Amino acid sequence: MRPLNPLLHSELRLAVMSLLVSVGEADFVYLRKQTGATAGNLSVQIDKLSKAGYIEVTKSFVGKRTNTSCRLTKEGMAAFEEYVEAIKEYLTAPSRPPRGEEKG
Repeated sequence: MRPLNPLLHSELRLAVMSLLVSVGEADFVYLRKQTGATAGNLSVQIDKLSKAGYIEVTKSFVGKRTNTSCRLTKEGMAAFEEYVEAIKEYLTAPSRPPRGEEKG
């Protein structure tokens, strides 16, 4: 079985990626509300995804307020799809009895 991508295996980073897969692009406030994360934690996780090239972060102003928007990149989509396929492999792996309970 292929290993699970440790960058995507984090609960919050996986939630951000999953949301972006479904909506395409989202602002920071939307992601914070949907994930229930604190602003500080979400900011750190977005930075990690951005540095990996999985998302593109755009900062702009809406009136006098800053607006941070995140968009999934092609690399991010490919990594997400590979992660999902790896999870499927684990879910469909033949079941084996626990150690010590083998028949024979």
